Amino acid sequence: MRAIIVGAGKLGYRLAETMLTNDIEVTIMDTDPRVIERIDNQLDVLTINASGVQIEVLKELNVHQYDLIAAVTNSDETNIIVCSLAKKMGCKNTIARIRNPEYAHEISFIKQEMGIDHIVNPEYSIANEITWYLLKRYTFYSNTFAKGKVNMIDFYVNHVPSFIGKKLSDLEDMEGLLITAISRDGEMIIPHGGTTIEEYDLLYIIGTRSKINQFIEKCNININKKVDKKHVKKAMILGGGKIGFYLARQLTKSGIIVKIIEQNKERCRYLSEKLDKALVIYGDGTDMNLLEEEDLKTMDAFIAVTGYDEENILMSIMAKQLGVEQVITKVSRPNYSRIIETLGVDVALNPINISISNILKYIRGGRVISVSLLLGEQAEVTEIIASEKLSIIGKPIEELDLPKGVIIGAIEHSGKVTIPNGKTVIHPQDRLVIFYLTAETHAIEPFFKEKKGGLIDELSNRNKGIRKFINF
Repeated sequence: MRAIIVGAGKLGYRLAETMLTNDIEVTIMDTDPRVIERIDNQLDVLTINASGVQIEVLKELNVHQYDLIAAVTNSDETNIIVCSLAKKMGCKNTIARIRNPEYAHEISFIKQEMGIDHIVNPEYSIANEITWYLLKRYTFYSNTFAKGKVNMIDFYVNHVPSFIGKKLSDLEDMEGLLITAISRDGEMIIPHGGTTIEEYDLLYIIGTRSKINQFIEKCNININKKVDKKHVKKAMILGGGKIGFYLARQLTKSGIIVKIIEQNKERCRYLSEKLDKALVIYGDGTDMNLLEEEDLKTMDAFIAVTGYDEENILMSIMAKQLGVEQVITKVSRPNYSRIIETLGVDVALNPINISISNILKYIRGGRVISVSLLLGEQAEVTEIIASEKLSIIGKPIEELDLPKGVIIGAIEHSGKVTIPNGKTVIHPQDRLVIFYLTAETHAIEPFFKEKKGGLIDELSNRNKGIRKFINF
């Protein structure tokens, strides 16, 4: 498969890294020569210093021979034009990042008229995740699969001291549950029965919803305390950018009293005009006197979503120390996510990870239901529906010869969820929840893809290892 990424910002760079691990041939375009030079030295991709709206450049690239173009520049309008041009010139699939709330009601029209196959909106997606956390479920990482019947959670083993020093095979009362992975010192481990759990390990456990709930209650894991909708009545949002806007709109629709702290006066005017039910306060969100005047201590939730990771982290820690029960922060640097959660903050979310998961789901096509990235993209959780065309159908798992670093964590068969073992046989239409290290993505493709369907069915082996710099 061949793909063009237009825009080499944070999302474009991370998307290129992820595509490379999926054995996709990547071309990156950007107008900044310094960015292109850095990428040319760091990634095994074709780099082009040009704008994606330059028709002659797209012709020179033979864009009609590409399977995908993803326009992820900082300009919605540029992304729309790039996708429209590429589609008209024969590119098979187009993805555009469109973030402006003003376009929210026109998305269907834009997709249809401009030839865009898929749209990603990182800010809207992360606002959805935060809303889901506050109103529906318990801790992150928490996710649901098989239409909500399967849950996957993570927690630090220090919350269950009895696990420390034990082998997985020696753990008691784990029927219906499976430890799919262990994060240790920043590295993801796929465990086996002889793996010993160490202090400070982060455990990922998958199981049916009822089993997960029983486990949480029995072990008294306070970080996973269920959040009831009625408990979140007042929320303060630090940062009135696109995330703050989307989040405030969603929370106020749920009857939550929302305060937004924003230090840009013009932005405050915009928010006041667009958000009837939210109180917008003009001021510096790092000013503790201001936050105390606005009754931060009485808030049920504090969400920091400014454009600065350090500011989000600092103020989230302060809010937690002041007794705010639910504290969520947005971070863009992958290495910050786990650091902040060790400091007592409930949730650290990365909008780039959420967007890449969304794009991967589209790229893989076929019967992929969802994709979630874990721990700085070191691992993935994918949910697929097994069709009769898969080579794994009708075989016990123990005979599949799955690569190391791959676990089938749960299977839904005829409406019933099981945690499989080596004897479990996979049938057509089964829902599979598969956990695997990102490095093993290419190795598992023969097992979990149809012979036809989806964009990565025939991965291109052309021009492997070529690195090229072109300046138009």
